Amino acid sequence: MSAVAAPAETVGEKFKAFKSLVLLEHSVFALPFAFIAALSAMFRASWTVHWLQLLLITLAMIGARTFAMAVNRIIDREFDAKNPRTARRELVTGVLTVKTAWIGAVLALGLFLGAAASLNTLTLALAPLAVVPLVVYPYGKRFTNVPHALLALAQSIGPIGAWIGVTGAWSWSAVVLGLAVGIWIGGFDLIFALQDVATDREQGLGSVPARWGVAVALFAARVSHAVTTGLFIWFGLLTGAGVFWWVGVVVVAGAFVYEHSLLRPDDLSRLNRAFFTVNGFVGIALFCFALLDLVARGLHP
Repeated sequence: MSAVAAPAETVGEKFKAFKSLVLLEHSVFALPFAFIAALSAMFRASWTVHWLQLLLITLAMIGARTFAMAVNRIIDREFDAKNPRTARRELVTGVLTVKTAWIGAVLALGLFLGAAASLNTLTLALAPLAVVPLVVYPYGKRFTNVPHALLALAQSIGPIGAWIGVTGAWSWSAVVLGLAVGIWIGGFDLIFALQDVATDREQGLGSVPARWGVAVALFAARVSHAVTTGLFIWFGLLTGAGVFWWVGVVVVAGAFVYEHSLLRPDDLSRLNRAFFTVNGFVGIALFCFALLDLVARGLHP
């Protein structure tokens, strides 16, 4: 049974509860790659940073991710109530009402669509398509044992959308970066899912570790991150990256090796360090090296 808490009443309390519900700080995982895509597109187009476009892309990413997380929490609230790890979430304890969560989700969706519309026509036209996997993913565990693939699809859209937001045109270079990000996040979602093997099985929910076991999930995560590294290399080749990008790829590959050294099928005690610390580092580190590389090659404010 989950504990019941006093509901948030003021606007400030509701905002604080909603922010906690959607884990806004976890934008650190995907936002750096949208910046890499956007700045790479700006470099290719004019060698100049366009700050308004970068702001709009930031708002679009935050809006889309906030909408996705809110919808996820709303859809999964009954399952969350039966899982000790998630039983303290705001929709379960009553701190936040479903109505308030939906209001937050709709406002976030409006932010995403408004930012997309402000970028260019193609970004706006494709924006509704980007929303589809964000809504489908929360249902994934109900009909597939590989919901991580749906998450990967949803996350791959960010860098692609950021590139289109700058150029108004499709880019296969952005697709390669998007696939890298999606497969990376899908891989560490396999690790995250290790926490819920028992409860997923009890509730009849699907995931790789729940269906095939911890060892298979860890192996699949390693393969995912090896593929991710290969895609980072491919993106660097497609965009003519310089030395700092390649140093960044080496650093990230080392982080992946370290991450997987922390986990064994019979010892998951360091899972939080592997999931939160290492994966948070990956996005920020590669962005910093990508930015250094672009500046060294001539990108200017």
